Formats: sequence, C-alpha cells, structure tokens
Amino acid sequence: MKKLYRKGFTLIELLVVIAIIGILAAIVLVSLNTARSKARDTRRAADLNQVQLALEMYYDSNGSYPAGNAACDWTQLTAAIVPTYMPALPLDPQNVSPSIYHYCVGNNRYIVGALLENNNQSGPLGGDLDACTNLGATPPTGCTAASPSLAGCADPVLCFGI
Repeated sequence: MKKLYRKGFTLIELLVVIAIIGILAAIVLVSLNTARSKARDTRRAADLNQVQLALEMYYDSNGSYPAGNAACDWTQLTAAIVPTYMPALPLDPQNVSPSIYHYCVGNNRYIVGALLENNNQSGPLGGDLDACTNLGATPPTGCTAASPSLAGCADPVLCFGI
C-alpha cells in the first residue's frame, strides 16, 4: 500500500502565525498613535509661531497688539489679523471644541497658548513660559486664570509670548 502525504500547514501552525501577526500589528498601531499625537503637538507649536509672527506684523503696523478679552478667546484674533497678516486663524488638528488655542493680552504684551496632548519636556514644552499668572510682569509670566480650559501655562500647556 502506498501512503499519501499531504503538503501544507496544519491548523495549529496557521493559528500560531496569525497570532504572531496580530501581536505585531497591535504593537505597530500603539507606536503609530504616539507618533500621531506628537505630530499634532508639533503642528500646534507651529501654529502658535505663525500667530506670533502675525501679531508682530500687526504691532509694527498699529503700535499695539489686538485687543483681548478676559476669557482669552482665540477667535477674537480673526478680525484683527485675518486676512491681512495671515490667511486664516489656525484650527486644532483634532477640531476640538472649545478651542484649545488661547490669546491673552495686557499691558501691551501678549501670550498665545495651546493645550498639548503630551507632557514631554524634551519637546516644545522645554522652552515655553510656565506657571503664568501675571500678564503685567516684565517679562510677563503668562495667561490669566480666567481661561478655565487653559488653566495657566503649566505643562502640558504650551505658551509663547512677550
């Protein structure tokens, strides 16, 4: 009698390979999400830098910064700097509402801020203004407490200003 040999993989072998592929895919997705959040934070920092440039151009033309309000509302900048100094006011990469961007002004000084997803001191948070409570200080130490979603410039809030 002749023995028949079948070519192929057993069910156990296939299940092991599928499990290994699933574990590797999960690891890749987790690291991809971290990279995406860092990319959004980098975009927020770049947005703040662009607004700073527009504010400085506004100051050069008008001798003061655009008026603000107690809530440090970001959208108040629209009438002042759009479209003359920048084409549009930046929006958050995740379209979070209310806006995580803030603009505070006082004593001819300003602070722009954004709430970041990562509290990484080696990233953009390493060189920002922290623990801001007094816009009247020289140099200013930050945003007003009237902005509950900003809650000052303590990390993970990124703040720039003069």
